Amino acid sequence: MVQAIQAGTLITRENRQDKEFHFQNWVDARLDDASLRHDPSGRNTYPDFTLIDWPEGYEVKGLAYPGRETNYDSNSRVPSGEHNGRTVYYVFGRYPANAEENEYPVIDLVVCHGDFLNADHDYVHRNQNFKGFGSYGDIMVRDRKMYVAPTPFALTKGTAGQYTLIAPAGVVDDPGLDEVGTLVRTETESIIVGYEFDLQTNKLTPRLASNPTAGREHTFTAYRLGGTGSGAVSMQSRDEVLRTLEQDVAQ
Repeated sequence: MVQAIQAGTLITRENRQDKEFHFQNWVDARLDDASLRHDPSGRNTYPDFTLIDWPEGYEVKGLAYPGRETNYDSNSRVPSGEHNGRTVYYVFGRYPANAEENEYPVIDLVVCHGDFLNADHDYVHRNQNFKGFGSYGDIMVRDRKMYVAPTPFALTKGTAGQYTLIAPAGVVDDPGLDEVGTLVRTETESIIVGYEFDLQTNKLTPRLASNPTAGREHTFTAYRLGGTGSGAVSMQSRDEVLRTLEQDVAQ
């Protein structure tokens, strides 16, 4: 992907209404360039691409810049570094928000292991519903959860304008990559195990429990292709991340 960016290989969109698949198609072409055989992507598949010869997959998130870049919507899917026995990496790429032409460059890129976003592999998402709502008791209420997760551009410093790989410490052994930072994420003291929604007050109340692995540290290493980019990558503080996310939600 970095070599393609350096060679000036542009994202191509079909038209101005193509707001979802243009960057995904660009990543698809890069997998072909690398001769990585993969299953074709579908509208509701997760992750977007799964490799055939290795137990690995890639979920692709294109971000318009300037625009919403600190978080993204994950429709009915909590980010994770593992799915159906496959390791999952997330590909975040920013591109110009107001491009007039249907071809434009990748501004910067972060490929990160899903555990960097969320290290829990046990939670299984399910949509639920109940019937009997409304004046005549014949309306169904569907609980379809939308998760909003921070992007690596919100979680880290030093990734803007660069091309960065973030992987669990000790996983990558490639002399062609330079280490540019050690990133540590610490599990929180409390975890949300449920929630209640009051239909009369429209109030959503989370239910908390103690995290049995509170304080556990997950260490990741940031890399760049040798001889590319500059500067180190470090973590934003948790308070900075939460403050940024709250501001974005308020807007």
